[in-house]
Amino acid sequence: MTTTTPFGAANSAVLGEPKAQIVRYHGLRSANSLGLTRSRHAPISSASSSLIRAVATPAKPQTATETKRSKVEIFKEQSNYIRYPLNEEILTDAPNINEAATQLIKFHGSYQQYNRDERGGRSYSFMLRTKNPCGKVSNQLYLTMDDLADQFGIGTLRLTTRQTFQLHGVLKKDLKTVMSSIINSMGSTLGACGDLNRNVLAPPAPIQRKDYLFAQQTAENIAALLTPQSGFYYDVWVDGEKFLTAEPPEVTKARNDNSHGTNFTDSPEPIYGTQFLPRKFKIAVTVPTDNSVDILTNDIGVVVVTNDEGEPQGFNIYVGGGMGRTHRLETTFPRLAEPLGYVPKEDILYAIKAIVVTQRENGRRDDRKYSRMKYLISSWGIEKFRSVVEQYYGKKFEQFRELPEWEFKSHLGWNKQGDGSYYCGLHVDNGRIGGVMKKALREVIEKYNLSIRLTPNQNIILCDIRTAWKRPITTILAKAGLLHPRFVDPLNLTAMACPAFPLCPLAITEAERGIPDILKRVRAVFEKVGLKYNESVVIRVTGCPNGCARPYMAELGLVGDGPNSYQIWLGGTPNQTSIARSFMNKVKVQDLEKVLEPLFYYWRRKRQSKESFGGYTNRMGFEKLQELVDKWEGPEVAPARYNLKLFADKETYEAVDELAKLQDKTAHQLAMEVIRNFVGSQQNGKSE
Repeated sequence: MTTTTPFGAANSAVLGEPKAQIVRYHGLRSANSLGLTRSRHAPISSASSSLIRAVATPAKPQTATETKRSKVEIFKEQSNYIRYPLNEEILTDAPNINEAATQLIKFHGSYQQYNRDERGGRSYSFMLRTKNPCGKVSNQLYLTMDDLADQFGIGTLRLTTRQTFQLHGVLKKDLKTVMSSIINSMGSTLGACGDLNRNVLAPPAPIQRKDYLFAQQTAENIAALLTPQSGFYYDVWVDGEKFLTAEPPEVTKARNDNSHGTNFTDSPEPIYGTQFLPRKFKIAVTVPTDNSVDILTNDIGVVVVTNDEGEPQGFNIYVGGGMGRTHRLETTFPRLAEPLGYVPKEDILYAIKAIVVTQRENGRRDDRKYSRMKYLISSWGIEKFRSVVEQYYGKKFEQFRELPEWEFKSHLGWNKQGDGSYYCGLHVDNGRIGGVMKKALREVIEKYNLSIRLTPNQNIILCDIRTAWKRPITTILAKAGLLHPRFVDPLNLTAMACPAFPLCPLAITEAERGIPDILKRVRAVFEKVGLKYNESVVIRVTGCPNGCARPYMAELGLVGDGPNSYQIWLGGTPNQTSIARSFMNKVKVQDLEKVLEPLFYYWRRKRQSKESFGGYTNRMGFEKLQELVDKWEGPEVAPARYNLKLFADKETYEAVDELAKLQDKTAHQLAMEVIRNFVGSQQNGKSE
C-alpha cells in the first residue's frame, strides 16, 4: 500500500509548506529497506522502518495514488540508467536535444546552453566540465583540453571553483569527438554535473607531507567509491569501450559491502540505484588549518587528524553545508556544515557511504529547491541525522577532535614541494585562460612536461619544476602577465565570479564579465577613503542566487537579483568560516559606490586592531551599517594635490591621467600597474 509520510514538524517549520510532503513508494529498494540484511556489529533499529524511502524504480502502482516526484525523477527512472533518450538525441541533426536528454546529459558532465546576447534566435552549444579529484591534471590531459578549446570551443578554458575545467561552446555534432578525446587522454566528465557526487576537492598543493598526501589519496578514493558503475557514460560516448583504471581494493570492498543494507542488490548501480541522489552532492577533504577548499560549504567536509608525529589516524567529518538559495524565498538558504563526528582512517569510506545513503533514502524528491542534504539536516536536526547515519555505518561516531583555527591558503607563488622540486601557483582572473596567457601556459607545460593542479579558487599550479627551470619559466609567464602574486592587486587574489552571461541560462546579471570593473572601482574607493594598497577584502560575485562562486562566504558578496543589480551580502570572514547575511537588495551596479564608500570609510576609521572587514560588519550590526549608508555625504576631502611620490611634475601627471582615462583607470592606478609589471619582469627567478 502506498502511504504518505510527512517530513516532520520541524520540516514544516523550516520549509514553510505544510502541504509539502515526502511520500514513500515501494518497488525495488535497498536491501536494508526490504529487511533482507542486518548489521555486522549491531541490529538495525526498529525505528528505521519509519524512515522515508524515495529512491528506487517503483513497481506497478498498487493503488491509484501516485507519489509526488519532480519531473527530473521521472526522467531518471525511465532512462535505463542515464542512457535514453540521450543516446538517440545526440544522433539527430537538430542543434539541441530534448528536455529529458538535457537533464540526463548533466550526469555525463555537460549542460546545454545558448548565447543569451543574441537576439532573434537561439544558437545552441554545450558546456563540458571535467572531473578531476584534488584538481589533478596530467600533462596529456591539459594539452588535450587546450587543443579542444581551440578546435571545438570558444578558444578559452575556464577553471572552476571545484578544481575542474569547463569547456564552453561545443556544438552538438562535435560532442562525441570531444568526449572521446577527453576519455582517451585518461580524463573524464562523468558525474561532473547531475544528481550524484560531484568532483571531490582537496588541497591542490603537491606538498610531499604525510597529511597532504593522505588527504589527496582519500579524496581520490571517495571519488572512486561514488563513481557510477553501470557504464552509461562509456556506452554513449565511446560505444561501450571499457577504459579500465586500477582501483584500490579497499574502495571495491567498501562499495560492495552490504552489511548494513546500504546497497541495491543485483543492481548495476549498487549505491545509486535507478534514481541516483535527490540533487547534486559535494565533498571536500583537507588537512587542519588549510581551508583552501571552503570546507564548510560542502555536503560532507572531511578533515585529516594526525598524531604528534604527523601520522594520519582518522578523520573529523562535517555535514550539511551548501550555498544554493532562491531570491525572496526565505525557506531556502545558504548553510554552513556542522560537526558530525570522528572516524578512524580505515572506516572513512564506510562512513561516507552511510551519509550518502541517508541522503539518498531521505532527501526530498518532490521539490528540487529543497533536495540538498542541508535541508534534511535542518529539518531533522543533527542528532537525528547522526542516529540514522549510524544505522548504515554500523557504529557510533566518536567525538569530534579539536582542530586549530582555519586559514585561507592560496598556494600561489613559488614553493618547495619537499622532494627537491618546486611548484608555482599562478593567479588567473576569474579562472579564464585565453589569449597570450593560454599560449604561455601551453608553452611551459608542453616544453617542461609538467603536470598541473587546479585550485578551488580558480587558479592553476604548475608542479614538479626543477630549480634550473625556474628562471626561464618565470620569464615566459611574466611576459604573458602571469606574475608572482606580490605583483597582483590583493583584491584580485581572493576574488571569484561565476561565468553568468552570456551562456548560463540561470544568470540574472553579469558576474565574470562584470567583476573586473567592479574590482577596479573597489580599489578606487579604497584609495578615496584612505585604505592602503596591501589591504583587501574577499569579494565574490554571482549572476544568480545559486551561489556557484560561494558568495555567501565572502566579506562582500554580490548576488545578481535583477538586470544590472545585486543583492549585497556582508559578514563572511577571510578564512571562510562565517556565513554572510543579506544586507541590501536591488543595488544597481552604477550605485555600488554609494554603499561601499561609507562601509569602507568607517571600517578604516572604526575597526579594532587587525579587524577584517567581515569581522567589522558583524560587530557593528546591519542596522548601524544601514544608518551609516543612509547618512553618507562623502569622506572628508583633503586639499587637492598631486601625488609627488609617483609624479615629479604636473605635466607628467596630466599625461598619465589622459592615458589612464582611455583604460578607465586613475593616473595612480596606471602608474602603479606599470611599476609593478616592471618590477615583476626584473624579479624573474630571483624569489621563491
